[in-house]
Amino acid sequence: MSESLDSKRGFEDTASAHLVVDASDLARDYVRPPIDYSSPAAFTSSSWARWKSLWTRRFTLSLLAGQVVSLCITVTNVTTTELVSRNWSLPTTQTWFLYCSLFIVYTPYTMYKYGLKGWGQMVYRDGWKYFILACCDVEGNFLVVKAYNYTDLLSCMLLDAWAIPVCLLFCWVYMRTKYHWTQVLGILVCIGGLGMLVSSDMLTDKNYPALSKGKGDAFMIVGATLYGFTNATEEFFVRRSPLYEVVGQLGMWGTLINGIQAASLEHVDMTTASWNGATIGFLAAYTAAMFTLYTVAPLLYRMASSPYYNISLLTSDFYGLLFGSMGTKFLQHYSPYWLYFPAFGVVVLGLIIYFWHATPEEQGKLEPKAPAYIRRMHPDDQA
Repeated sequence: MSESLDSKRGFEDTASAHLVVDASDLARDYVRPPIDYSSPAAFTSSSWARWKSLWTRRFTLSLLAGQVVSLCITVTNVTTTELVSRNWSLPTTQTWFLYCSLFIVYTPYTMYKYGLKGWGQMVYRDGWKYFILACCDVEGNFLVVKAYNYTDLLSCMLLDAWAIPVCLLFCWVYMRTKYHWTQVLGILVCIGGLGMLVSSDMLTDKNYPALSKGKGDAFMIVGATLYGFTNATEEFFVRRSPLYEVVGQLGMWGTLINGIQAASLEHVDMTTASWNGATIGFLAAYTAAMFTLYTVAPLLYRMASSPYYNISLLTSDFYGLLFGSMGTKFLQHYSPYWLYFPAFGVVVLGLIIYFWHATPEEQGKLEPKAPAYIRRMHPDDQA
């Protein structure tokens, strides 16, 4: 088989092929230095050794990737607010451009890697599971947007955190992940930081009245449940399959499902919305931010885990409130409330505590490769 064909048929993710390892092996290879409680000096030195062991390349990249996706969420919130203020409120149509961009970028690359026949086999055999993933993702986005229309901001911020325990549960169901008590502590510390942000909103009267609190809270709880499910499910997929396959299929099915839903629910509003340079620019910025999020998130699932992704998103409330206050400051001479900054520090502290004992390498088996039936179609290309 020629070298060019071998290159084309390199089905496994190049960047991850060398990471095909079992979690039990990693548990032996990546063990935190023990804390010595025999004396104050021993405790100090062993704690410092534990602290230094945290800052591996993988953990640092996970921490940074978490803040990238958090900033992406902030950008989507800002651009959505700007679109609504300019008489362009089409939430389902808005996310259609995201799924379409994922489909356009990742599906042709999957066809290139698998071949058209192999791609067709993948859709025929495994498309159903990606359809379920896309359906839950589309409806999760839809319900969360609807929740903001009915309930108040504080309820949305608090109930959105429900995705965290849901994600933990499904990770355990899929991968039997074992959680150390320090990981639970890290999550609680992060939620404590969220509570400080909520308190700052109450103190500065940034909340708004709810139109139908019961309905909005129900939408948010169901939407957050779907978020937690899709995050854990996508992690399960990307740990076993190439990223381009998973994200490409999410984009393909999401485009179809979201397109049908947008045509059904928003076909009248599409004709009355303001389509101009400003709205198109904000729509492009929203799509770019979401595309970045949907590309970086699976990488974060591999480097750390989907629960870590979820708690990383808690800093997005800080960025959103800070940027919103900065806008108010420039317009009305207000300043950001002081509690925002310690709240952000508390969330980051929780992100560090989460891996104080456990390591990113222990979170699950990482073995990304093409489906077996694809590899059987081209046995000579697997050398």
